Order: sequence, then structure tokens, then C-alpha cells
Amino acid sequence: MKHQLDEIDRSILRALQSDATRSVDDISTAVNLSRNACWRRIKVMEQTGVIKGRVALVDPASVGVPLTAMVLVRTNAHDAGWLKQFQATLQSFPEIVGAYRMTGDLDYVLRVRVADVPAYDAFYKRLTSQISVSDISASFVMEELKETTAVPL
Repeated sequence: MKHQLDEIDRSILRALQSDATRSVDDISTAVNLSRNACWRRIKVMEQTGVIKGRVALVDPASVGVPLTAMVLVRTNAHDAGWLKQFQATLQSFPEIVGAYRMTGDLDYVLRVRVADVPAYDAFYKRLTSQISVSDISASFVMEELKETTAVPL
């Protein structure tokens, strides 16, 4: 079931995306809605999958993984067996914080968080020992100009 969002829903989502710890009372006041009506809207959006979850955003440098690598993967294998193994391998690596199947010259882009270049090298060796690829390269992020989890509403 697809949930049709109205402007009040979008306002609730903007409030939650900026701070998911806000109370329903605070959000309901901000969107000019009763507490119960606001709570019901939030529950409907959770049940229909509009709201996928609520998380804490952790500063990567504070927990020892300040380096982001964008790993570019090409493969000659596109069969179901390889894809299943590739997906399982991706899930087994906590360093991989994003994985995307691409159009164009690249097949996949992985967003990886590690402590430093030696940690990336160890990650690279473990990854390539578990999955066959035709080409893999990485670019390291020098500066994050914009990083957000907020979906544009």
C-alpha cells in the first residue's frame, strides 16, 4: 500500500529528519496538529514504510573510521549465482556503508569507511579474496562538501 503524502506529512517528515528524538508534542506543535493526529500520521508512515527507521547519526572520526573510499567495481560476471554471492559478501563487510549498482562503464560503486589507507588495503585484500571482479579501484574522499541522510521533500 502506497501512502499518499500531504503537506502535513511532509512537515512531520522534515521535523523527524532534522531530529528524530523530537517528541510528538513538539512535532505536533510545529505542524499545527493535535498530538493524537500527529502520532497517528507517524504510525501510518511507519507501517507503510515511508519511515523506515530511526537511527543515531555517528561521527565517523569519533569512532575511528574517518576515511571514506569510493570503490569502483567492474565485473564480467552478471549471472544470478555471482550476484547472490556478491550481495552476501557486501553484507558481511561492516566497512561497506553504501553499495550501488550503476549504469554506464561501472557496474558497482561501494562507499567504504575505514581508519586509514592500511585499513583500506586490508579491506581490499579481504574483499577480493571473497569475490571475483574484473577491475576494482578506489578514490579517497579528501573533503566532505555535503553529507546528509535527509530525503528532499
